[in-house]
Amino acid sequence: MRIATLSIGDELLCGEVVDTNQSHIAGALFDAGLRVERHLTVADDEDAIVAALTELGALCDHVVATGGLGPTPDDLTASAAARAAGVPLERSAEVLEHLARFAQRVAGGMHPLNERQALVPEGARLIPNPLGTALGFTVRIGSASCSFLPGVPFEMKPMLEETVLPALIAQTGVAPQLRSTLKLFGIPEATAAARLEGILPKGSPVQLAYCVKFPEVHVILRTPAGHAKPHRAAVAAVRDRLGHHLFAEDDQTLDGVLADLLRATGATVSLAESCTGGLIAARITQTAGSSAWFLEGAVTYSNQAKSRMLGVPAPLIEAHGAVSAEVAVAMATGARAASGADLALSVTGIAGPDGGTEEKPVGTVYIALADRNACTAKRHQFPGDRERVRSITCFTALELLRQHLLTLPGASFRA
Repeated sequence: MRIATLSIGDELLCGEVVDTNQSHIAGALFDAGLRVERHLTVADDEDAIVAALTELGALCDHVVATGGLGPTPDDLTASAAARAAGVPLERSAEVLEHLARFAQRVAGGMHPLNERQALVPEGARLIPNPLGTALGFTVRIGSASCSFLPGVPFEMKPMLEETVLPALIAQTGVAPQLRSTLKLFGIPEATAAARLEGILPKGSPVQLAYCVKFPEVHVILRTPAGHAKPHRAAVAAVRDRLGHHLFAEDDQTLDGVLADLLRATGATVSLAESCTGGLIAARITQTAGSSAWFLEGAVTYSNQAKSRMLGVPAPLIEAHGAVSAEVAVAMATGARAASGADLALSVTGIAGPDGGTEEKPVGTVYIALADRNACTAKRHQFPGDRERVRSITCFTALELLRQHLLTLPGASFRA
């Protein structure tokens, strides 16, 4: 089956919004055994949308389009789809009923503008949307069956997975391929590829691919349906070669893996953050039930706060600077002592763009981990802008915690 995707919206072409919908749709189709052959992005212009649909309708068997189904005047997708299909728009009683019911539940009543969303191409099959006002629809344009979904990812994803994808699978009879994603940290993509060179036996049906999702590197194994045994063997072999750099697999996240380890070991943790400004605490508390292991976090941005809240001696800061191994150690030990936690992490650094010196340039970060017996700190030099430095600092600190937890009784490597 020849499949295309179409993204509609000025915001996509202006760079105001990153088109995550297309990547999600392509990935979901690929995992199902289908492949997107082409993709177009067009502005909120009815003639441009019609032209794109006409082109794709002549070349493809199915088109998945997103965007332009809202209630505002620049939402032109339904009108363009009707033109491209050669049918008039019709007012759908089913859509009106959905709009009224949804608006009553969420807003206490429907805005008059929302009634525009009840206009759909004549004869279109509706696609339910339990999370928003914009129902999707499917209509034939040229040789293609075209499914139209809202551009809001929160609404689009369940509509794709619950309606569009099952229909395509039933129509084609394809079997989902096997896919495993192994997530790495602390190793460059090229080094990972070199380490895995020659790992697949000759003639293996398994394909290896690499993807960087900063600061993670993903190794992706894809295998056609019916080859489960070589797929499992390949995953096991890749695991062995990647060693401690592997922190999670498939839908696992570093946050979730940490939660499992903290739960299994019974360890508690506290934080002292400076340059990350609470990012580490936000990551740890993303997991439900985190109050069982996360006791408290202090964002001690100023030197005075480091002294007042964590007991870091002012002379120590004056002697070594706030960004130093000595202060990082004092922050971690102070946080652990104040909270009574088993473990404490601290970070202090220069995220930029200002504040760097020749001795300590922007990107200099110290991360310390304290337990009941000792505290160690390590200097890092992270490249990139402020956001990138803060992000990788957060990830590196959490990875340090993960590695330490794996040494405790009750821990197991969950990836």
